[in-house]
Amino acid sequence: MSDERGMTVHFVDGSKLKLSFPKQTKTDEVVSIKLEKLLDKPALLVQADGALLSIPFSSIKYLQVYPAPGGLPDYVIKGATVVE
Repeated sequence: MSDERGMTVHFVDGSKLKLSFPKQTKTDEVVSIKLEKLLDKPALLVQADGALLSIPFSSIKYLQVYPAPGGLPDYVIKGATVVE
C-alpha cells in the first residue's frame, strides 16, 4: 500500500485545489483524534511547496480525501457511493 495521499478541496465558489501528500499518521488508531482536532479549528492549515496555506472552513464546500483513511470514527457512514 502506498503512503501517498491526496485531497481535493472544493470551494463554495466552485473552484478546486488538489493536494498530494505523504501519509500523516503512523497508525490508523490516531486518525479519529486528528480528525476531531482538525474539524475543531476555523481553518485548514496545509504546508505545501515551502509555504503555509490557511484555508478558512467557511470557504470550503467539502473535502475529498483519498484513499479514505482507516480508523475513522464510528459516526462516519462507510461504503457509500456518490450518485449524481
